[in-house]
Amino acid sequence: MALRLYPFRQYSDHDVVNMFANQIVDDNPSTDGNGSAGVLVKVLSGDLKKDVIEFAASSSYLGKTDYPFLGADKYPQVPLRCIAATTGAPVLGVTLNQTIKNDENGEKLIYNPIKADELQAVLSGQAVPVATKGLFTFDETAYTKSATFIPGNVAVVSATDGKMDGLSSDLINLHRVIGHILATGNRTSQNGQSDEFAGTGTAQYAMVHIDASASWSASDNG
Repeated sequence: MALRLYPFRQYSDHDVVNMFANQIVDDNPSTDGNGSAGVLVKVLSGDLKKDVIEFAASSSYLGKTDYPFLGADKYPQVPLRCIAATTGAPVLGVTLNQTIKNDENGEKLIYNPIKADELQAVLSGQAVPVATKGLFTFDETAYTKSATFIPGNVAVVSATDGKMDGLSSDLINLHRVIGHILATGNRTSQNGQSDEFAGTGTAQYAMVHIDASASWSASDNG
């Protein structure tokens, strides 16, 4: 479930990397952690000498697997990993799916792959699609709300892992630029109908053009 990422988005599949599993795993669809969709991530491990798939000998997600005289399955997972981006490191991109363990009822999604697809989710250890470039609409939980997160300013990596912040273009020399803030707005519940993202008050949202390659600048001292 896209907690930080709204449905409106424009991107090319050619700009999506589908090789890395998110190191952070949310518990369920309502968990707004760094396993969510709409999180800025960086490469954590990228050792191509490893096998394409690793099989974990033990996994708390599978439960008990060492019963005597019975065969035991091992948990398959992708060895390449990404994690929420931090200041000072090049950004891989923004996650398009949430990485979670359970559904909203606490049932393990490993036993219900159709439900996982409905939730636009991947399981722990599965590769999560990461968009390196495109136009995306973010909920206010995806960035630091400040007076500088306004249209026309650049989007940079926030001091809060995985989130964005806004900055005037004349102050970018010490920050990793990852995009351009195009527009912002507010959502409110209207006509007696509750807005899913507005909560109890007014929720802000923003349209940002992301280009992760901008964060590779060698002149950046962040």
